[in-house]
Amino acid sequence: MSTIAIADLQRTSAPAVRTRLRLTRRGRIVFTTLAAVPLLIVVALAVLNGGQASAGDSSAGGARTHFETVTIQPGETLWQLAEDTAPNADPRDFVQDVVSLNALDGSALQAGEQIAIPTKYTSGQ
Repeated sequence: MSTIAIADLQRTSAPAVRTRLRLTRRGRIVFTTLAAVPLLIVVALAVLNGGQASAGDSSAGGARTHFETVTIQPGETLWQLAEDTAPNADPRDFVQDVVSLNALDGSALQAGEQIAIPTKYTSGQ
């Protein structure tokens, strides 16, 4: 075969047909799922974080916790403070509320420390 014959074959051959990508039903399902998963994750995170933001906003808004501060005397404990401040309340509830309100590590106190007490215990219960 000569060079001329090869050149003629190349010119007369049909140009390559470009086919479009065709997705099967399964391919469309896979593609849709891959596109939807990140979107669902973003929505789930927004919902979870939105709930936390809402809780933070409600406490920062009109529903504030009112409290009074008390200075701890030398040797004073939370249990003694509960008996002195709220004699009609359960001391365990008082101690738990004070620990939570002040973000204390435990019930140990130091003299001169300022402790916040919820007004429900100081408003003459």
